[in-house]
Amino acid sequence: MSTLFGRLTPGGERNFLDTLRAERTGGVLLLIGAVAALVWANSPWAESYRAVSETVIGPSALHLDLSIADWAKDGLLAIFFFVVGVELKREIVDGELRRVRTAIVPVVAAIGGMAVPALLYLAVNAGGATQGWAVPTATDIAFAVAVLSVVGRSLPASLRAFLLTLAVVDDLLGIIVIATVYTDSLDLVWLVASFAVIAVFGIVVRTRFATTAAGSVVLIALGVVAWALMHASGVHATIAGVALGMTAPALARAGESHSMAERLEHRWRPVSAGLAVPVFALFAAGVRINGDVISASLTDPVAQGVALGLVVGKPLGILGATWLVATFTKARLAEDLYWRDVAAVGALAGMGFTVSLLIGALAFGEGSEHDQHLTVAILFGSLLAAVIGGTALALRDRHHRAIAESQSA
Repeated sequence: MSTLFGRLTPGGERNFLDTLRAERTGGVLLLIGAVAALVWANSPWAESYRAVSETVIGPSALHLDLSIADWAKDGLLAIFFFVVGVELKREIVDGELRRVRTAIVPVVAAIGGMAVPALLYLAVNAGGATQGWAVPTATDIAFAVAVLSVVGRSLPASLRAFLLTLAVVDDLLGIIVIATVYTDSLDLVWLVASFAVIAVFGIVVRTRFATTAAGSVVLIALGVVAWALMHASGVHATIAGVALGMTAPALARAGESHSMAERLEHRWRPVSAGLAVPVFALFAAGVRINGDVISASLTDPVAQGVALGLVVGKPLGILGATWLVATFTKARLAEDLYWRDVAAVGALAGMGFTVSLLIGALAFGEGSEHDQHLTVAILFGSLLAAVIGGTALALRDRHHRAIAESQSA
């Protein structure tokens, strides 16, 4: 007798997880989470959204009595940053960041893509709420790659590599900012304890025991303990996720076809894309939008600086920094890339969303007078960047397709 909605078959489960690993799927689920938040927060049941978000669960004795929204921001998002940490390790050891010659252009582009938005924000908010300078500096890799995969099927592989490397470096710089700038209080005892557990994690993850079922349980337990200790230290708990991910060996050992970093990324990316990031978006993007909120956002320098930084600062910073590198060093763009390609990617990189929302919450705190305006600016800026960047990349895709067709004729 068949059962409706029963457990997936092994083959069906593999297909489902592979779908969650797809870059486009992650962007779509993130968008669904954000749209669901906006609909819920602006529906007749808006009070239930606030009630659920503010419901506190967890043991107070361990300083883990957090609201559901905080669990999504501090807890689930640590999984996303764990995957980012694994990606960083692979890029540094065996990827585009391994060689200075190939890394210099996207690295400098990422720095420019953070510096110019920050400067624009500070120019708009001179003497005001300057603590939000880092909000428009982030790029949401899930959204950006999802848009690229939809409109850029004929774009050179080197352009996709440029965007991915730029976004990874952007994430690394954002992590450094979160760890150093937005830590109000610091308990060194808990911090040292957290890094001690991370060190143990790093030792275990390098053993063959880590590839067994029991090893996976031990790694998860160590990860949870390291996260809890990092949270108690005052440093944002997502930093523990990054540090844990960076300990994974990025090269396969003798007799292995895949490195431990590849295994961990393969295992945890579906959880990040299918659960952690969409749930975070559900509890981070739920701003009430009406005429008064939009009007107030348009006149709030914080919102103005964020939107300007994402839409204008990102492309200017990325294009300008790349041009400087190409002009004053021996580094060059890949042979199949053009400056218009870089400009299009720069525009797309203005999709800040996930990390921008996180930094905004850290910079101003929940209940701030800028809270709603900030969310509106991030949503508007990311959407506008997606439209501008997606349109530009679609035009560049047509151009590259025409070149390929003429060469094959």
